[in-house]
Amino acid sequence: MRVSVIVTMPAHAPLRAQSSNAFSMEALAFNITEPTKRGDLVLDPSFPPLPLAARTVEGVSLAAATARDAPVFVARGTIDADRIDDVKAAHRGVQIFADPEIGLFQKPHCGPNPVGTHVDVARQLDVQALKGKRLTGRGVAVAIMDTGINIAHLRAAGLRPRLDRKVFWAPPGVAHTPGAYAVDHGTMCAFDALIAAPACTLLDFPILRSRTPGGSVMAGFLSDALLAFSYLLTQKATPEWKYKALVINNSWGMYHPSWDFAPGHPGRYSDNLNHPFNIIVGTLARAGADILFAAGNCGANCPDQRCQGVTRRTITGANAHPDVLTLAGCDIHDIRVGYSSQGPAIPGMAPNKPDLTAYTHFRGSQAFGQGTPDSGTSTACPVAAGCVAAIRTRLAPGNATPDDLFVQFRANAAPKPSPRPGWNHDYGAGIIRPVAVANHYGL
Repeated sequence: MRVSVIVTMPAHAPLRAQSSNAFSMEALAFNITEPTKRGDLVLDPSFPPLPLAARTVEGVSLAAATARDAPVFVARGTIDADRIDDVKAAHRGVQIFADPEIGLFQKPHCGPNPVGTHVDVARQLDVQALKGKRLTGRGVAVAIMDTGINIAHLRAAGLRPRLDRKVFWAPPGVAHTPGAYAVDHGTMCAFDALIAAPACTLLDFPILRSRTPGGSVMAGFLSDALLAFSYLLTQKATPEWKYKALVINNSWGMYHPSWDFAPGHPGRYSDNLNHPFNIIVGTLARAGADILFAAGNCGANCPDQRCQGVTRRTITGANAHPDVLTLAGCDIHDIRVGYSSQGPAIPGMAPNKPDLTAYTHFRGSQAFGQGTPDSGTSTACPVAAGCVAAIRTRLAPGNATPDDLFVQFRANAAPKPSPRPGWNHDYGAGIIRPVAVANHYGL
């Protein structure tokens, strides 16, 4: 069986030259001359070689994440699953990693009816108090890694969204129409981020519309996200980057262990901080980006059918990365929704996941029809992303790193169950309270 894989290769001059132009040339102009069609590995010529920093005990080096200094480069390919060891043996320094399919963390599984509205969510978050503190997200970029955004739908809903059409990336084969994709999951996420940060600038990254061979509708592969993250890392380092801060929303993940390599495989994604995607997540966080991931919809009470009955240790991969903020979901009454994945996370990653809980299952974007809820931890994640963007309006990453800020979001959460503080497997540190974070920083 052929599978999509992520390949790392030792650095050399041709790779450095191609990588330095990765996002300024037509994708099909790349001519990767690394091992291909040998040992049944076929590299994807539309996927440019990307620089990858080495992970150390101290973290990752931003300098080592550049085309000039990276120790290895990343590509995408396909291979017969039983030939992976053969390829690694034939080509010194080549490593093969899982490139699992990734899916949306949205759909109501504990009842189809919404509980309250986005107005109730704004009240619970005390958005008026944020506005009074001039914490509206102005000047902050919020990247929606999803199915694409429909700006017209957001405007019809009474919002005044800002969209940067220049800072944009789409997988090969996907139309380059930022802000004009079909109304779907990505539009829902954008709507929900704007609840707490109405003046932020949206960045549209339709990674879940990938045409990567073997993908399904409204899904993508981890390599598509890797490309998008690499693009943002490159953009953030350019003189043209104009934003105070960058917040990245990821309402997606891997539903079941069968989507990954087997336990113990060195190229596995779920519990491997040395996987290329987990490395680039850490690199972008080190560069000052606030990265949020949904916890998932495999909660014990009513898990998504794609969880296939697995409800323990289901927060995996980047969703359990120590440098990201991982969101569980509750309704407007602060009651956890039954599909929200519970901790602890998979061994090998940060154990105390989820970090926090945010609101979901309310009537908001109505992206899926009149009266339908914005649901799943897919919704909780952008609600929290909006809160982070609001704080970043007046708190630069240079004054509080993403890790520092996330510590304060956890410390200032409303404990649940109340009044006992501390982490628990249902709510993490508690329910998000952005005004308390703002007060901590004197904003």
